Amino acid sequence: MKTVHLILFILFFSSSLFCQEIVVNKIEPPNWWTGMKLNKVQLMVYGKNLKDVSAKFSNARIKVVRVNKTANSDYTFIDIEIPKNTKPDNYRLTLMRGKEKTDVTFPILKREDRSKRFKGFSGKDVIYLIMPDRFCNGDTSNDSIPGYSDYMNKIPGQNRAGGDIQGMINKLDYIKDLGITTIWSTPLTENNTFRSYHGYATTDFYKVDPRLGTNELYKKFVDEAHKRNLKIILDHVSNHFSDDHPWLKNPPTPNWTNGTKENHLDADHNKMVFTDPHADSSTIKHVERGWFVDSMPDINQENPFVANYIIQNTIWWMEYAGIDAIREDTYPYNNQKFMARWAKAVMNEYPTTNIVGEVWSGTPAFLAGYQKDTFLPRDFNTNLPAITDFGLRDVLIKYLSGGNNFYNIFEILSEDYLYKNSNNLVTFADNHDLPRVMYFAKGNVDKAKIVYTMLLTTRGIPQIFYGSEIGIVGTDDHGQIRTPFPGGFPNDTRNAFTKEGRTSEENDIYNFLRDLIHLRNDYPALSTGKLIHFPPEHDVYVYFRTLENEKMMIVVNNNSAESYADLKMMKDFVSEKSKLINVRSKKEVSFDSKMKLAIEGLHAEIFKIID
Repeated sequence: MKTVHLILFILFFSSSLFCQEIVVNKIEPPNWWTGMKLNKVQLMVYGKNLKDVSAKFSNARIKVVRVNKTANSDYTFIDIEIPKNTKPDNYRLTLMRGKEKTDVTFPILKREDRSKRFKGFSGKDVIYLIMPDRFCNGDTSNDSIPGYSDYMNKIPGQNRAGGDIQGMINKLDYIKDLGITTIWSTPLTENNTFRSYHGYATTDFYKVDPRLGTNELYKKFVDEAHKRNLKIILDHVSNHFSDDHPWLKNPPTPNWTNGTKENHLDADHNKMVFTDPHADSSTIKHVERGWFVDSMPDINQENPFVANYIIQNTIWWMEYAGIDAIREDTYPYNNQKFMARWAKAVMNEYPTTNIVGEVWSGTPAFLAGYQKDTFLPRDFNTNLPAITDFGLRDVLIKYLSGGNNFYNIFEILSEDYLYKNSNNLVTFADNHDLPRVMYFAKGNVDKAKIVYTMLLTTRGIPQIFYGSEIGIVGTDDHGQIRTPFPGGFPNDTRNAFTKEGRTSEENDIYNFLRDLIHLRNDYPALSTGKLIHFPPEHDVYVYFRTLENEKMMIVVNNNSAESYADLKMMKDFVSEKSKLINVRSKKEVSFDSKMKLAIEGLHAEIFKIID
């Protein structure tokens, strides 16, 4: 009798094992497009009872190349190939195991008109950095969403302010009028975790956070920007995700992350190891595998499924929304050989785009090694076109905070020989992680204006942080650095997006910066011309930007009193017969018989030279 019971149990167990329903909850990417260079796509399928499934499409032209085996039956990875001439349609994908099968729809879409998409950015551009939650609340109905909470909302400065994508759409005309050509928004993907306004701890890589809007609204934002000839930069994070992401509790593979919540390497910030010829491989691995913070698991980019996921996710957002370029967060903390592959894949799909990697180092010798085709010894090409110029930022802020001469600025620019392309550096004086210009200026508006003048008239691609155009001061606390823009929120008592809503001091800075940006746009030499500078003398710094027949001269006086720029050694650029037009006042100015030009104290002037 016991034997009969045992046989029945085995038969029942075997029957239940092989009759478990195949459940598909989600597929990533959720769709693809016909005519893509990347037409071999790996589908990450989320669900239940996915172990040992097979798969096929209803249309045999779409090939299922492989169904990869994984230990976790809640996931499977299906490699497919989409022929170039595939007709756009919703295709049926069937997952099977024995008698069990499940059908799901996988859309293959037609690509949209590329004429206003994937434009990249260059020296011709001025970038405006926005933290959406702190910029403008255009839709109060999404301020609170069921299922989305953040315990830090009770902490001043760390709470959500309510800004969103609709708010950015509402202010596109304001941004355009300022003279901006390109918008970089901090990440918009779902951050269903603490300090959620921040955006850099993703809990769903294919979904816009509903407190900011929807995927469709983000696409509308990009489209509306393009209508105004504004370009959009995607802030992308390959290095880490939130510990509230489902992956951490239920990893698709055992090595999905570098270590576990309980046992992992801490962050190692020695970013110079990648260009250090004497660095030990263990140090490099620590930088690449350490968790940026304990709440942001470090994703294992040596895992081939992870690598495919990140590349496809980046390309999906580019194609879905028509994004123009990418800013890649925490670049040195990633696996560098993978990032070289990632950048190559993105640039191969979108040759006209640009990618800037955030490399937080103020030393050009370290920064330069991250740029594509670097002159410095590397055992592989990074394929990264642009990098953040923390070197220039650091010396601008040193000057602003009390450094009393321009020589450090002159010296950092003199080190441009280290870069393969110093014109493809994103330059800035403040951003979402650093105290603002006016915080360091301590009320000295004249010095702040000098910093902005140099930022917008030297080489590189300048970036302005939202609110800096009205002189927001803030503190060195991150919550206050990202202070809400006055007038962007329902209970604000004034609207600093308008002249009438700004104070006289705010209008002074706003008008100065707006005029400066427009001058940069109006005179091509200021944005893309060759830079020639001369060593500062008596705290007066003179440099030129030349492009074809256009010559511009910038003269900066750091003395409190009127001083003279001695131009007699600069006769290759300006002679006794030259006419100098002050491009702000539009008036002709003259130098004395000794070719000395008077400049007001703590002042910078821009001249057009007419021979």
